[in-house]
Amino acid sequence: METKEVIFKGFKMNGFLAVFLFVFIWAGLMVWCFMAGDVLFKVLGCIMVVLWIILNCGYIMLEPNEARAMVFFGKYKGTFRETGFFWVNPFMGAKKLSLRARNLDVEPIKVNDKIGNPILIGLVLVWKLKDTYKAMFEIDAQTMASAGTTSSDGKTVNLGNTVANRMNAFENFVRIQSDAALRQVAGQYAYDDNDSTDGGLTLRSGGEEINEQLEQKLNERLAMAGIEVLEARINYLAYAPEIAAVMLRRQQASAIISAREKIVEGAVSMVHMALDKLSKDEIVELDEEKKAAMVSNLLVVLCADEAAQPVVNTGTLNH
Repeated sequence: METKEVIFKGFKMNGFLAVFLFVFIWAGLMVWCFMAGDVLFKVLGCIMVVLWIILNCGYIMLEPNEARAMVFFGKYKGTFRETGFFWVNPFMGAKKLSLRARNLDVEPIKVNDKIGNPILIGLVLVWKLKDTYKAMFEIDAQTMASAGTTSSDGKTVNLGNTVANRMNAFENFVRIQSDAALRQVAGQYAYDDNDSTDGGLTLRSGGEEINEQLEQKLNERLAMAGIEVLEARINYLAYAPEIAAVMLRRQQASAIISAREKIVEGAVSMVHMALDKLSKDEIVELDEEKKAAMVSNLLVVLCADEAAQPVVNTGTLNH
């Protein structure tokens, strides 16, 4: 992802050193203001006090994985990323941003899969800011943070312009783009193998491949905002309620057919083994009609859902 962020190279001073210097200057100003006899010196002293107060507004403090976008009267001067306590030009606007990873759980949405079945699908993703310039100036996050964002229940929440509210505005942007990316990916695949016409990748069987495509689509959409998706995974997948009952019956029927195929396959194998064993050991000689009757009886016994009730024939095979 191409970055527009640059490192702040303006003047900065250790914050503790600045505190020591300003305290020393403050003491000198107090002596000048109250011991000078001339009114002009007192006026100048008052002006210097006001200037001293302004200079004390230049302190900034950054914790690990935090950054400040430095703006000087509307012009971007770089991003401050050094951890610690510093003093910079007090007229420099320092917009605080968090670079820490954040989770987002996207509520399940209703979409149509590749063949048109309505399904419910949701995802969970991990994201963080990568390019502070794009995040602050390529999208209107500052206006969203100050004017309010829309919460998950559809209500508008009025927010201030603090770092937490600014990050909430970014999260709202990520949520909307995640919804669009999820719809795009879900529409390219069938729900499962029974729905797939070409026997290819499906949403249920795709696993990591589907998640990788989802992550790629999200990064493509969020690159303009300087946001990087570290991980994206589908965490909810189901048929929509209006077709869930029908699809359940179809899945049950498919499972029954598969089970019957296995049962018949095993029964035929067992019948074949029984006939071969009888013939090889010369236990009894059966003509074709008796073999057919035996095969029929064995298949009924082996393939029946309930236990068969045996009928004992006390006569001979000729009756």
